[in-house]
Amino acid sequence: MRILLFLATNMAILLVASISLSLLGVNSIMAQNGIDLDLGSLLIFCAVFGMAGSLVSLFISKWMAKRSTRTEVITEPRNSNERWLMTTVAELAEKAGIGMPEVGIFPSPQANAFATGWNRNSALVAVSEGLLQQMKPNEVRAVLAHEIGHVANGDMITLTLIQGVVNTFVMFFARIIGHTVDRVVFKTERGHGIGFYIVTFITEMILGILASTIVMWFSRWREFRADAAGASLAGRENMIAALQRLQAQQDLPVDMPGEMTALAISSQKKSNLAALFSSHPPLEERIQALRDAR
Repeated sequence: MRILLFLATNMAILLVASISLSLLGVNSIMAQNGIDLDLGSLLIFCAVFGMAGSLVSLFISKWMAKRSTRTEVITEPRNSNERWLMTTVAELAEKAGIGMPEVGIFPSPQANAFATGWNRNSALVAVSEGLLQQMKPNEVRAVLAHEIGHVANGDMITLTLIQGVVNTFVMFFARIIGHTVDRVVFKTERGHGIGFYIVTFITEMILGILASTIVMWFSRWREFRADAAGASLAGRENMIAALQRLQAQQDLPVDMPGEMTALAISSQKKSNLAALFSSHPPLEERIQALRDAR
């Protein structure tokens, strides 16, 4: 859930920045009087704006997650379930060596949970109403431990760095391609013509989609790490039991906003080419990895 939301926000920021910079004429710093680009200046330019997009996405990730899922943060526990949830998260956070995250519940009949935030001491851990109703306490604790593992592992920071590098090279190569097509096909001799802007925009979209496979690979890898952290914090058998509970409903539609599914502990099963863009590895692989780690 976190990663698709992060990607969507990041792509929107990147595209708005690119269009705004083009309209303001800032792209002219990359255009030379002849046919060559100053590749050094172009790379620095793309790195600045590429990293800026990912950093903004990181800093607003918690706010976006709350709004997208309608998560209600627990400030004062109103019942025994909320009290237990707060106590359990506090215990796991202390054990993992991170600051106490905000704890919330979001309306969804499906068992799910997510964690997000810009650093390990300012995170949000949220569970669905369905998870609290359908899972046993030891399974819920394992899910919470998995999410705490994401926070303790610094997954969002690593994701931001990866996305920033991806942004940089997407912008860099899109502008080189746009510049080349503008010169060769549209015969623009000085500055940039309309061909540059059209080709750059289209290429940025295509390269951005292709490059997202790198981010999704990282997302799948981090799930195994978070499962291992969950097993360490809450017990291996409890973590396996929680994943098996999720496996029983993996073919059900994900009752969450589409941009949030990569934040969740589980997602729908994917096959073939779609697996490259999947934020989660198959649950059976995750369960087997925990068993093999014994």
